[in-house]
Amino acid sequence: MALGLYRGLSTLLAPALRVRLAWRGRAEPGYRQALGERFGRYGEPPPAPGAVWLHAVSLGETRAAEPLIEALRAEDPALRLILSHGTATGRAAGAALLRPGDRQVWLPWDAPGPVRRFLAWARPRCGLLMETEVWPGLLAEAQAQGLPVWLLNARLSERSLRRGRRFDALLRPAHRALAGALAQTPEDAARLQAAGVRRVEALGNLKFELRPEPALLARGRAWAAASRLPLLLFASSREGEEAALLAAWQARAASLAGRLRLLVVPRHPQRFDDVAALLAPLGPLSRRSAWGAEGLPPPEAAQAPVWLGDSLGEMAAYYSAAAAGGLALLGGSFAPLGGQNLIEAAACGCPLLMGPHTFNFAAAAESACAAGAAERLPDLPAALDRALALLDEPAAREARAVAGPPWVAGRQAIAQSMARRVLASPPGDKT
Repeated sequence: MALGLYRGLSTLLAPALRVRLAWRGRAEPGYRQALGERFGRYGEPPPAPGAVWLHAVSLGETRAAEPLIEALRAEDPALRLILSHGTATGRAAGAALLRPGDRQVWLPWDAPGPVRRFLAWARPRCGLLMETEVWPGLLAEAQAQGLPVWLLNARLSERSLRRGRRFDALLRPAHRALAGALAQTPEDAARLQAAGVRRVEALGNLKFELRPEPALLARGRAWAAASRLPLLLFASSREGEEAALLAAWQARAASLAGRLRLLVVPRHPQRFDDVAALLAPLGPLSRRSAWGAEGLPPPEAAQAPVWLGDSLGEMAAYYSAAAAGGLALLGGSFAPLGGQNLIEAAACGCPLLMGPHTFNFAAAAESACAAGAAERLPDLPAALDRALALLDEPAAREARAVAGPPWVAGRQAIAQSMARRVLASPPGDKT
C-alpha cells in the first residue's frame, strides 16, 4: 500500500518538477538540458543491451565514481557505460568520464511511467547507485524485471536511519530490493542491514582513491604565489555559514589584517552571486571567473582581501593554494548539515579545521583527526582563532599538512574490489 501511495503521489507531482527545473535553470542553465529525459523520454536511439548503468546524483558522487569506472573498465575492457545524474554539476563533471559508446542521461523522476521507459530504453546488465540514492519506485521496478541494482560506496548515518524508520513501510522494501550494498565503514554496513539490505559488506570509501590532478595542484600553487598572503579557504561553504564567518571575521579584523586572505568556495553554484554580495563588507572581492582562461589572478587580486572561488572542477587547486602556508575550513560542518568530503583536502596536503557537524563523514573525520591531518573546533569563531594560532606555529601547521597524504594513501585499493563484486553478480541475483 505504501508503494502504491508513493507512486500515485510521484505521478501527481510530476508537473511541479517541470516548474522547479525551470526555476533552477535560471541560475544553472544545465538544468534546462534534455528535459524529456527527466520523464523517461530519450531522443537518441537506445544503447545496445548489456551496458552498466551507474547513477551519480551530483558532483561529489560523480567524482567518487571516477576510480570505480576505471576499475570497471579494467575488469571488462569492452564495458559500455550509461551514466545518469540528478544535478547539473554532476552531469558536467560526468561528461569527462565518457568514452565512445557510452551514454549520459538524467535519472528519471521516480514515477512508474518514467522509470519503466528508462529501464526499457537502457536495458542494462546491472545498476549501480552511488552512496545514498535509494529510490523506492525505481528499485521496485528493477526487482520486478530481475535487474540487480547495487548501492556502492554506501553510507547511512545514525540520524538518517532514525528518520527513515518513520517511512519504514516504504523504505524497507526498497532496501530489500537491492542486490547488495558495499559500504564505506562497518558502522554504515550495520545501519544498512538494520534498514533492510540483505547483503552488505564494508569495503571502504572510494574517495580515498581520488588523486589530485598535477595540473590543478600546480594551478593552486600559482594562485598562492600571486596571493602573497596565506589563504584561508572556506571549502564548499553552505548557506548560513558565510554569514557566520563574516561576523567572526569582522570581530577579528585587526588581528587578521595583513595576515590572511579569505578564499570562499560555495558548495552550490547558484549561490555564487549571493555570496559575493554577502562578503562585500570585507572590501574589494576578486572572482575566479574573472581571471581568464589561463586562470592566473590579475595583479589587482593581490589587493583584494577576499577571493571568491566561483568555478567548478577546481577544488584540488583551491586546496593546493591554501596548502601553501594557509589552511582550510570544512564547509557544511559549522552548521548541522553533516559536512563535506574532507579526503581531498588531506590528499592535497592542506591542513583542515572542521566544525562539530560531520555526521555524513563521521568515520573519515575521526580518522583524519587521529592521524593529525585535521582538527575539530566548536564553531567558526574558534576556528578563526585556531587558524591565527597555527600561523604563529608554522611547525604545527606543517605537521598537519604532511600528515594528510599518507593518511589518504593508506586507505586505497577499494575500487577494484567493488568492480569485481558487482560484475560477478549474475542477472537476478538478489540473495
